[in-house]
Amino acid sequence: MSFKDIIEHPGLLKAIEESGYTTPTPIQKQAIPEIIKGSDILASANTGTGKTAAFMLPTLHRLLQTQGKPSKGPRVLVLVPTRELAMQVSTQAKKYSKYTTQFKTVCIYGGAPYPLQIKELSRPYDILVATPGRLIDHLERGRIPCQGIEMLILDEADRMLDMGFIDAVQQIAAATPKERQTLLFSATLKGNIMHLSKSLLKKPVEIDIESEVVKNDLIEERLHSVDNIDHKYRLLEHLLIDPTMNQVIIFTSTKNHADVLSDRLAELGHAVAALHGDMHQRQRTRTIADLRSGKIKILVATDVAARGIDVQSISHVINFDLPNNVEDYVHRIGRTGRAGNKGVAISFAHLQDRSLIRRIEQFMGKRITPHTIAGFEPKASSSRDNSRDSRPRGRMGGGRPGGPGGRPEGRSGPGGRSGPGGFGGARRSSYGSSKPRAGGFRSR
Repeated sequence: MSFKDIIEHPGLLKAIEESGYTTPTPIQKQAIPEIIKGSDILASANTGTGKTAAFMLPTLHRLLQTQGKPSKGPRVLVLVPTRELAMQVSTQAKKYSKYTTQFKTVCIYGGAPYPLQIKELSRPYDILVATPGRLIDHLERGRIPCQGIEMLILDEADRMLDMGFIDAVQQIAAATPKERQTLLFSATLKGNIMHLSKSLLKKPVEIDIESEVVKNDLIEERLHSVDNIDHKYRLLEHLLIDPTMNQVIIFTSTKNHADVLSDRLAELGHAVAALHGDMHQRQRTRTIADLRSGKIKILVATDVAARGIDVQSISHVINFDLPNNVEDYVHRIGRTGRAGNKGVAISFAHLQDRSLIRRIEQFMGKRITPHTIAGFEPKASSSRDNSRDSRPRGRMGGGRPGGPGGRPEGRSGPGGRSGPGGFGGARRSSYGSSKPRAGGFRSR
């Protein structure tokens, strides 16, 4: 099957060709024809599967086929959980509609100034990409008329529910016409997602390609057993010397830990930056732009970055701290091995993480290959004694305020910015030479 078999419009086909797509991915093969037919969709699809194109291409196709009634509001509303994903989806929508110039896309999210968003919303547009919290703010002030919405798309719906947006999603859906077409994409189809789908979708076509995503042969997964935090640091320093590491995302469990680790790596001479929810939107946007341009070689991030970052040059993902649930593990490693490129996902695990590793392996349907590097072997006896606290206590091991690991990444409310925690808010990203200095992670 080729895109010409499921997409007819020459402008869309030209944009697809310029994007470098050759054949549709499994989610695109199944979803695009059904969306064009007008069916509601309930799909299980992880990141890295071509999901955005799977709903945006047929959405544009339908807009081209049908003439909506003149309206100041949007014809299509796309809800996403994070600012990064909102920007990514908006960028893709503009790219796919490049040769269908009659369409305009507006993107709104929390953490950005209101005046510019208000100005964009006051002009005619067709597609609105939004995070729930900021959208509610604009809706309550009457800035977004919803009577002309023909399609409601929920991307990464499971993540939105995890972030506490279920009431906001239901409020937004209630403001849209009942005769709309609704598309719901989620990493899993269970629990609250199924309850939500029953209230929003009408006789949906169910698509489940989770098993195909889990068995992504382009990603090599490695497991390193570690004794304690110092063992993690020494092992990480050794791994980062590997010249095959083109660009790396290192995942940590807290915002504070991301800052501490980023500072440590910067002091070693790495081109590194942190990304987490306490950073101003301008900083986050600049950081992702620097990652795309290659100015940043290492990104230290919390799970807020696990979804929505689409950078094809990411060669490695390192789970310095394991995620709290198995679904986040899939999204983390999905940052590499994209667009047909091979990637490597490395996880550090203590003895106390064994049960979590077993759950991840069960979910993935395969075993994560254990790896040991000469000189960095774990010592089982010491790991039982020293693995209680795997988070840094401060910069370079000092007693900096904020507690051992700080507050986990979370939200302060729909579309809002998390309040001060640990280090007291956003920090400046620091870039250095990509060549590490000698000396390692030494405590002072």
